[in-house]
Amino acid sequence: MSGSTIGKNITLTTWGESHGKALGCVIDGFPAGMELNEEDIQKFLDRRKPGTSDATTSRKEDDLVEILSGVFEGKTTGTPISLMVRNTSHNSADYSEIASYYRPGHADYGFDQKYGFRDYRGGGRSSGRETVARVAAGALCSKLLGIMGVKVTAYTKSIGDVEIDPSKIDMNLRLQTPTAMPNAYADKRAMELIHKCREDKNSVGGVIECRITGVPAGIGEPVFDKLDALLSRAVMSIGAVKAVEIGDGCKVATMYGDENNDAFEAVGNTVSKMTNHSGGILGGMSDGNEIILRAYVKPTPSIAKTQDTINKDGENIEINIKGRHDPVVVPRAVVVVESMCAYTILDLMISNMSSRVDGILNFYLGHNN
Repeated sequence: MSGSTIGKNITLTTWGESHGKALGCVIDGFPAGMELNEEDIQKFLDRRKPGTSDATTSRKEDDLVEILSGVFEGKTTGTPISLMVRNTSHNSADYSEIASYYRPGHADYGFDQKYGFRDYRGGGRSSGRETVARVAAGALCSKLLGIMGVKVTAYTKSIGDVEIDPSKIDMNLRLQTPTAMPNAYADKRAMELIHKCREDKNSVGGVIECRITGVPAGIGEPVFDKLDALLSRAVMSIGAVKAVEIGDGCKVATMYGDENNDAFEAVGNTVSKMTNHSGGILGGMSDGNEIILRAYVKPTPSIAKTQDTINKDGENIEINIKGRHDPVVVPRAVVVVESMCAYTILDLMISNMSSRVDGILNFYLGHNN
C-alpha cells in the first residue's frame, strides 16, 4: 500500500491497524537537539484517546506512547524518530460478520475492489484509530513551533446544529469540556444532542476550527505547494473530514471584491490587515495574520440502526452494526486537526529557510564567524 507517507523536509509515515498489535509512526528529518520525552507526546494522545466521556466510544485504551528511536539522553538526535502505541482493548469478535458485507459510509467496498482483500477488524488502515500516530507526530511539531512562538489551537466550533457563539469563547474551556467546545452553554446543549443520538442509535457530525498565530509572512510556495493547499491536503487526509475551508471559505462566492479584500495598514514598523477574510493566507503564502481553518467532519458511519447494504455475493441485505462506536468523532478529532496543521506549518517553515540567498549566507557565514 502506498500513500502512508507525507511531507518534504520532515516526512511522516504512519503504520498499523486498528485491531493489530500496535500503531505508530516514523518521523524522518526532524531536527536534532530538541528536548523530548514521552510525556510531551502523551499530553496530546490523552486528548484523543477513547473512553474519556459520554461523547466517545466505550472502548478503553491507555494509548501509552513508546519512543523506540531518534531520542538520546532526552534530546532528538536528527535520526528517524519511531513512536509506537500498543492496542490493548480491541475486540475483533465484534467485527467477524462484517467480512461478508459492506458497511454504509465505510471504505469496505473500495478496499475489496482495490486489493481483493481487506482487514475487516474495525476498518484496518482506514479506521479512525490510525490518527493516534498523527497525533504523536503532531506533538513533536507543536513543541518546536511553540519554541518559535507559533501557536496552533483547534476546538469544536459546532456539533450538529449546536454552534458556539464566537463572541463568548473561552479557550481555557476547550481542554475541559467533553465536546472540546470553549463555551459551557454550547457544550451542555451539544451533549444533550449527543445523548439523543446515542438513544436513537444514530450519530452526528460537526465543525472543527483551527487558529494558528505567530506564523511569519511568506511561509508556503506560490504554485503547487501553497500553504492553504498543503493544509487542506493534510486535514482532508483525516478519514472523517469531508471539507476544508480557509478564512471566509465558501462565503467568498457570494461576496464582492470590496467586501472580500483585506486592506493593509502600517502599525508602527509592522504590516497588518484591517480585516482577515483571507484567513491569513494570500497567494499560497502566509500574510503574517492569524491563519484560520475549518474542517467539516461527517457523522460516525458505524451506527446501530438498521441499514440497507449488500453482501459480497451482491445480495441486498439489512444490517445492524455491533461494537463500540463514537456517537460523534468531532471532540476526539480536534487534536488530530491541530496535529496535522502543526506538522504542515513546520515542514513549510523549514523549506522557507532556504528561500533567500541572504538567509543561506547568514546561516553559514554567520555560523562560522
